[in-house]
Amino acid sequence: MTLFGRRLPIAVATVAAIGLAAAMLAPPERLQGDLQRLMYVHVPAAWIAYLSFAVTLGASIAWLWRREPRFDRVAAASAEAGVVFTGLAIALGSVWGKPTWGVWWTWDPRVVTTAVMFFVYLGYLALRRATLDPMSRARRSSVFGVVAFIQVPIVHMSVVWWRALHQPPTVLQPGHPPIDHTMLATLLINLAAFTLLYLLVVRARVRLAVAEEELAARALAEGSELAGSAVSAPRLEVK
Repeated sequence: MTLFGRRLPIAVATVAAIGLAAAMLAPPERLQGDLQRLMYVHVPAAWIAYLSFAVTLGASIAWLWRREPRFDRVAAASAEAGVVFTGLAIALGSVWGKPTWGVWWTWDPRVVTTAVMFFVYLGYLALRRATLDPMSRARRSSVFGVVAFIQVPIVHMSVVWWRALHQPPTVLQPGHPPIDHTMLATLLINLAAFTLLYLLVVRARVRLAVAEEELAARALAEGSELAGSAVSAPRLEVK
């Protein structure tokens, strides 16, 4: 992945700095005050989790179609990033929910479905680690990655299908978003920063996967012994 080349880290730092400044300068929410500023991290984290799992879906479909290792690498890297961003969204939602709802955790449909999505993709990563054969791992993970994506629309639509404590969609809804234009601009800037950070993380993880595969192939070609191969079973002598 050569996207942006060496300029990507600079772009991440620049946009993140602009997003942080915008979040500090944006007007406070009328009822929640400065607590609402968590939105500029919580919401982008959730959106990037959606993006991560969508990329895993696309890369999984591409692998099932083309059987090329690069698609499996992207699917795995994006799923790892998605789990991290989902965990961040859940943690920040809990911090936000304590002063707003009075509890760290509630069985709200959006909260519950997000937690389910988090554990489903943890299962995806566990499946990858439990399968040693590269071809079998890619095949099983690709099928899992396609099926697991059903969690994303369920999470997003949960606040529409089951009304509870969590507010309905503010930006991704039909019609004009009911949000102050300054707040919306700040949110979009931070979304751009999170998107660039996601690209940086996935690119680094894919490069690491390529290096690991090359190292394993070199060790195999050189006939390196596997760990533990020098250990032999004890011989019992019968007298």
